[in-house]
Amino acid sequence: MNSIKSVPARVLSRRGGHSLEAEREQFDKNQAISISKAINTQEAPVKEKHARRIILGTHHEKGAFTFWSYAIGLPLPSSAILSWKFCHVLHKVLRDGHPNVLQDCQRYRSNIRETGDLWGHLHDRYGQLVSIYTRLLLIKISFHVKHPEFPPGLEVSDEVLEKTAGTDVNNIFQLTVELFDYLDWELKLSESVFRQLNTSMAVSQMSAVQCRLAPLIQVIQDCSHLYHYTVKLMFKLHSCLPADTLQGHRDRFSEQFRSLKNFFKKASDMLYFKRLIQIPRLPESPPNFLRASALAEHVKPVVVIPEEAPEDEEPENLIEISTSTTEPQITSDIFEQTFGPPNGIRDDRDAQIESLKKEVDMLRAEMEKIKLEAQRYITQLKAQVNSLEGEVEEQRKQKQKALVDNEQLRDELERLQKAKQDSDRSQRLCAEAEKKANATEIRYTKLKEKHSELINTHAELLRKNADTAKQLTVTQQSQEEVARVKEQLAFQVEQVKREAEMKLEDQSVQMEQLRQELDARRDELEQAQRSLSQAKQAGAELSAQVEALHAEKEVLRRSVSEKECELLSTRGLVEEKELQLNQEADKSTREIRELQGRLLEKSNQEQSLQQKLLDEQFGILQETVREAEDILRDAVAKLDDPLHVRCTSSPDYLLSRAQAALESTDALENGHAQYVASMADAAGLVGALTLFTHLTADTIVNGSATSHLAPTDHADRLTETCRDCGQRSLDYLGELKDKQRLRHAELGDVRRTLQGVLQLAQELRPKSLDIKQEELGDMVEKEMASTSEAIEDAVRRIEEMMSQARNESSGVKLEVNERILNSCTDLMKAIRLLVLTSTNLQKEIVESGRGAATTQEFYAKNSRWTEGLISASKAVGWGATQLVESADRVVLHTGKYEELIVCSHEIAASTAQLVAASKVKAEKNSKNLGRLQECSRNVNEMAANVVASTKSGQEQIEEKDTMDFSGMSLIKLKKEEMETQVKVLELEKRLEGERVRLGELRKQHYALAGAYDPAEDGEAKPAPAPRRGILKKPPLAQKPGHGEPERDASPCPPHRANF
Repeated sequence: MNSIKSVPARVLSRRGGHSLEAEREQFDKNQAISISKAINTQEAPVKEKHARRIILGTHHEKGAFTFWSYAIGLPLPSSAILSWKFCHVLHKVLRDGHPNVLQDCQRYRSNIRETGDLWGHLHDRYGQLVSIYTRLLLIKISFHVKHPEFPPGLEVSDEVLEKTAGTDVNNIFQLTVELFDYLDWELKLSESVFRQLNTSMAVSQMSAVQCRLAPLIQVIQDCSHLYHYTVKLMFKLHSCLPADTLQGHRDRFSEQFRSLKNFFKKASDMLYFKRLIQIPRLPESPPNFLRASALAEHVKPVVVIPEEAPEDEEPENLIEISTSTTEPQITSDIFEQTFGPPNGIRDDRDAQIESLKKEVDMLRAEMEKIKLEAQRYITQLKAQVNSLEGEVEEQRKQKQKALVDNEQLRDELERLQKAKQDSDRSQRLCAEAEKKANATEIRYTKLKEKHSELINTHAELLRKNADTAKQLTVTQQSQEEVARVKEQLAFQVEQVKREAEMKLEDQSVQMEQLRQELDARRDELEQAQRSLSQAKQAGAELSAQVEALHAEKEVLRRSVSEKECELLSTRGLVEEKELQLNQEADKSTREIRELQGRLLEKSNQEQSLQQKLLDEQFGILQETVREAEDILRDAVAKLDDPLHVRCTSSPDYLLSRAQAALESTDALENGHAQYVASMADAAGLVGALTLFTHLTADTIVNGSATSHLAPTDHADRLTETCRDCGQRSLDYLGELKDKQRLRHAELGDVRRTLQGVLQLAQELRPKSLDIKQEELGDMVEKEMASTSEAIEDAVRRIEEMMSQARNESSGVKLEVNERILNSCTDLMKAIRLLVLTSTNLQKEIVESGRGAATTQEFYAKNSRWTEGLISASKAVGWGATQLVESADRVVLHTGKYEELIVCSHEIAASTAQLVAASKVKAEKNSKNLGRLQECSRNVNEMAANVVASTKSGQEQIEEKDTMDFSGMSLIKLKKEEMETQVKVLELEKRLEGERVRLGELRKQHYALAGAYDPAEDGEAKPAPAPRRGILKKPPLAQKPGHGEPERDASPCPPHRANF
């Protein structure tokens, strides 16, 4: 055992310190503490440190699983303030938590909606706010799930906004409507909060007011971004759609602008917001979307969160790198107290490890402080950069506006130049048209002359025709020739006439077309001359404007260059600070790596020491096993040793030794389990093994000594059982010597052999010594006396409770308490009289039935009847004690009336059992038996009085709700009826289950009590051995039967008295 002291005690406490399960449990514990502190029923704002820890927890586990696992268990329907603070924390987690938080919250939308619907139906101030807040959170979750380009913090660049909106007018229109709805619920929540504050005339420095105002900080942050995106999209819509189409959008935006401006103004005037957030100022009037250049005048509102005040407590690490030193120190102290210091010398390496851990913790704390300071400094620089970028953005927009106006003027000048060129071309066309008209007139005159020639030719031909006709009359010979010539000439004349008419029609149509074209060209020429004069005037004006714009452009270019220089200098400062921070971070990282290397070296040393400790502990165990084997082999050798024949022992002593050895196996099994779980500590197993070995060897030796006086058959069986027990024990020790088989060593065979020895010892006990007559006889008298004392003590306690109730209560409660206590007093008096009568009856039975035997011999002869009397007496005493305790709890209003009723029934049943046990041996004509039955009826009546007074007092004390359903509608009445039917069915099912359980309990009670056989008392055979539970008197507050695992059958099973 001295070798254990040489092992460093600190090594035993280093197991499992770095396990992931411990880190996870610590993380869950920290998250549960932060959630419980942030979300509670106190009417005060959520502390920033608790919310920040919850947000850091979401980044640590990359989601909100832990947050929702605790949040769904919160009793949100029980408190509106609790629901309000839950919505506030959920809003902060959505804005600043890990991106996966959005998907986790999407799965719990139904829980959020149920909370809002519940409080929306109640007329509670916080309830109405919770209803609006849950609706806002649902809108927020839906919007960001539908548009993942927008993070829940709503911080996106203008390029991302343009990319999300796209070029499709329908998408831009829909996105604008969704942003309007989003902003509407944000403003509705702020208006509801301020409306309640205006109603109560609250001051912003009060905690109750700050509890309502705290969530508005997130609302201000959301509204600033939503306002900026809405303005951008409205200008983009007006560039794509007519102004009349977007009149509804402009009206809705104007209303939101007025509400938002009013909200920002009220918040800016409150002292609570001045130290927590810098609220931007909106312009006096909303932007003019009908003027495209107004976009350049729009300034993005920027919300700045000032630097937070340092908190008292240090920030907690979500991942513990080093284990806590408290638990190892406690373990070390216990180890040193048990075994003393290791050779009186403390290991310097442990001190070095502790100092290194302290240095690591200090460096980690300094690193966290440096990171926090750097974060705050970066936040300030980012705020400055944002303001400068806002100014640069404004200058850039003005520059863009000037460029746009310049481009518009250039386009207008180009249009005028094109108009001038068109007028010159029109003049040329007009000249060409005049030329064509002159040529057409010349052609018309020529055709007219040609037509006159044809007419002359036709007249001449007609004259020739007349001459020819005259010549036909002269000669008949040339008639045919003249006719043929005439037809030919007529055909030629017709043909020439048709050609002339067709040419005349074509020429008239061409003349009409030329005249119309000439008129049109003249009109165009006049219009071009007028537009040319107007273009010359506009060109002069535009040239003047262009010169002014060029001058303004130069001014803007100079201002932009100055701002760019300032921005470059600021960026230089930021880069310098970031470089310094990176250098410091690298330095800290190198130091941490060095410390981790030293810690790794120390951990290797610890592992080697741990292995050495394991080997030493196993060596100690092996030495103990060898000593145990020698002891057991020596005991087994005594079985065949002829010198041991003269040694004898009694079965009772063997029984006690075997019982002790059997009980030592439990301690040995526990020690084995502890050693298997932690092989660095073999003390428990060594101690248990030593005790088991000595007790088992003692059992074997005494078994051999007992067999020398036993009959041959029993002696042989006992000797073989002892030898088998020794062999099984040696087999078990052999398994402990092998490291591979050590974990699977079992004591089942050893237990069976010890139980065999125990059974043989029981069989070898002399039958005449089974019953101690003096103990059994005295026990009846003692039990009856203790029952009388318990009843007297119960009466005294009831009187004390009566006086206490009169001093502490009055009115109806005093009347009810007096009535209940009076009935309990009467019951106790009746029970005391019954016990006295039962005692007299037992004396009469003993005197009449014992004859020449003594009282103890009579009780020993009728042992089962005696045990029944003892059991019944215990039951009566226990029932009286329980009745007093139940009455005490009822008077003090900490108990139930039903407990008092059940105790009354139990007392009636116990007295019935006592009467039944007394009647078994009594004569039918005994006067004491008649008085006992009369006392039993009196007890039943008093018990009924207790039940009646208890029920009447319960009805008098408990208030009954008036069932007024006059204000309910038909649907609500039907709903209430269905819910009541559901409750009735549930209660009936539960009642049926409890009845089944009560029946099973009674069956088990009757089985333990057993059945009474009167024939056994008349037979002259030895009574059974008394049980260990019967010979020990249980306390009065314990019900008989529950504390007695082995009790004999009572004369009759207990009866239940029902009233």
